[in-house]
Amino acid sequence: MKTDAVLLICFLSLICIIECKDLIVGTSYNNRLIWQQKVEYNAIPLKKRVKEEFYSDAGQQIIKGVIARDLDHTDAIASITAGGVGFSYVNLRFKSDRGSGLNYQVEIYV
Repeated sequence: MKTDAVLLICFLSLICIIECKDLIVGTSYNNRLIWQQKVEYNAIPLKKRVKEEFYSDAGQQIIKGVIARDLDHTDAIASITAGGVGFSYVNLRFKSDRGSGLNYQVEIYV
């Protein structure tokens, strides 16, 4: 009986971890981290917050990986609206859940 309860708690914990909306495009394996930034936006009650971040490499290096991790594990959504893997620039759009803020860690690899 105790093992069933422990297994159920572990299973529910995994679902919570998997449900967060991280953006992982390309790969970071064996690549160099070229840009890292924290994207934060305060919450406003009953409003969705939208923020855009733009990165462009002056050296025209090709991006091989983009990772945007939701540090608060909310229902916020991160998406790439321009560029990304295979380009030397990327435009990221972050949209929070209604009444929530944004707290993302963005990493770009070349």
